[in-house]
Amino acid sequence: MYKSNVIEMGSLVESFKEEMLVILFGPEAPKELREVSVIHDCVQISENPVQEGGLLIIDNQEYSITAVGSSANQNLKELGHISIYFNEIEGDILPGAVFVSPSSMPIIKEGSTIIFK
Repeated sequence: MYKSNVIEMGSLVESFKEEMLVILFGPEAPKELREVSVIHDCVQISENPVQEGGLLIIDNQEYSITAVGSSANQNLKELGHISIYFNEIEGDILPGAVFVSPSSMPIIKEGSTIIFK
């Protein structure tokens, strides 16, 4: 399991809604990445918490994980970074990407809880 709390919303996060994309980054993210990212602070992590067939829960919004890029778990553990796509897979999966279903954007705000299990 991986659990974190949202501590900051980048000023450009809303601009990615059209692409059905949420970019997570840990608190050490540089300024240029903070603007486009949901900044979160990990409070609990297990080995390889993001798995195909698992769940992503953002507050009370639940999503099924349909695909996981080859570097997603490592990036999440080391940088708090992961790109979550709330749509169907088209083409190759980027190494740090995670795809989830259903295809609806979550409501995320400062104080939100993010869980992968």
